[in-house]
Amino acid sequence: MRSSFIAWIVLQVAQSSLLADEPFRFFEPVQPPRKMQIVAHLGMHQLAPENSPAALLACSSDYIEWAQVPIRLTRDGKHVILSDETVDRITSGHGKVSELTLAELKKLDTGSAYSERFKDTPIPTLAEVLKLSKGKLNLVLQCERVDSKLLVKEILGAQMQNQVLVQAEPDVLKKISQVADQKLAKMLSFNPDQDKLENWISEFQPDAALVEADRLTNALCKTLQTRGIKLFVQATGSPDSFEVWNKLIHFPIDAIVTDNPVGVRFAEVRNRIPNFPVKISYHRGACRYAPENTLASIQMAAALGADYIEVDIRPTSDGKYMLLHDSTLNRTTNGKGPIRKSSFDEVRALTAGAWFSKAYADQKVPTLSEGLTAMGKQSHGYLDSKDITPEDLLAAMQKHDLMERSVVYQSAQFLEKLKKLHPKVRALPPLDKVEYFDKVAAISPYGFDTEWKILSKELIEKAHNTGIKIFSDSLAPLHENVEEYLKAMNWGIDVIQTNYPLRVLRAIELFTPSAKSTNSN
Repeated sequence: MRSSFIAWIVLQVAQSSLLADEPFRFFEPVQPPRKMQIVAHLGMHQLAPENSPAALLACSSDYIEWAQVPIRLTRDGKHVILSDETVDRITSGHGKVSELTLAELKKLDTGSAYSERFKDTPIPTLAEVLKLSKGKLNLVLQCERVDSKLLVKEILGAQMQNQVLVQAEPDVLKKISQVADQKLAKMLSFNPDQDKLENWISEFQPDAALVEADRLTNALCKTLQTRGIKLFVQATGSPDSFEVWNKLIHFPIDAIVTDNPVGVRFAEVRNRIPNFPVKISYHRGACRYAPENTLASIQMAAALGADYIEVDIRPTSDGKYMLLHDSTLNRTTNGKGPIRKSSFDEVRALTAGAWFSKAYADQKVPTLSEGLTAMGKQSHGYLDSKDITPEDLLAAMQKHDLMERSVVYQSAQFLEKLKKLHPKVRALPPLDKVEYFDKVAAISPYGFDTEWKILSKELIEKAHNTGIKIFSDSLAPLHENVEEYLKAMNWGIDVIQTNYPLRVLRAIELFTPSAKSTNSN
């Protein structure tokens, strides 16, 4: 009997050795974790220099789970994070990374090529990126040229083994695996035909496979899933589009590697949650990812499916209405002085995007008409009428068929005049104190632009019982978080205006009518 039991144990061990290894368990920076995650190629380089600390921290702030960063070896054997073999493209220096010491590389500025506001941003080391990302962000380490022993030492020394996926060519990955002794997860690109997949798995035993978007098949997904191998899909370059994302999200994949993490996440969540419990207003367009109030910012917001796009209207000295938040040109253009004292031609000659990123240097201060056109036919206008006559605003709204597809923000007095000209105008006066409710409601507004600090379930219910919607700006750092959004959503807020649309999106993912607003993730 005893010998039979021992024989059974031996059989179980032998059989278990034939099965696939237990899937590698990664840290989950977003809780609860999403089934399909996103890898931001080079970090959130839409809003900060590629691979920079700011671009990586932005991933965490926007609930993006992964960043893919390239590693290179300096002349003195140190690992740095840099996309190119040379430093020429993003610094004022010259030469190959492999021919420069770390000290020489650290003197170079990688931020000014992006924007002057990032001046003196140095090339980060791998050690710095590991420390920065710990407990916040998972990393795909794209090993362009590495020292295997040093790489493993740095990752394990930082205790980042459960936040790192090592990507390399097969021969390099074999060396790293030998040194790591199975303590690090490894990823290989897979492009052969399906019939070679089993041989590929047996030979390399990867923890994750990186597959080009156009090579993805259901059979491939099923095989990798059965073997416990995570499937990452490479969508960077020309495939990186809404059309491609909308196809990919229907496959059982683990992550998409993309240059547009914002677009991918919105595409995936809108597919999963067709009817949002709250509408999102993009403040000055998608101003986190493109220069505020420009056509690029407005078009990006529209592409992301913005319910409302907020813009600010001001006139030039010769009576042309343009989109600019401040009364002066100083902050967001290369001009100076009040816009009211500058002619249209003078304003038009300025750049409205170079301050944000040199990639947007061609963005001009748009006219009101250009901005309204850029909103498209689906998004609603949120027209902050900072300096425009009621008559001229009404004419612009009628020209662009926005009478019933926009709200107008201004004082109650301005909106009273506007509604007398056209009763169908959707007026949105400010409400900054609860005691002003009845006075402001007297003009029969479409909604209140309510101070976030006075929001309450009782106020929102009172407004709804009066036929008034509640909009609110969550623009202060104190309020731009998931916990605050969930609280307001449970109270029944109609529209949240934000600089951080991905944070509102995360709240939408977590929302249930009875949700307790205590989870900040």
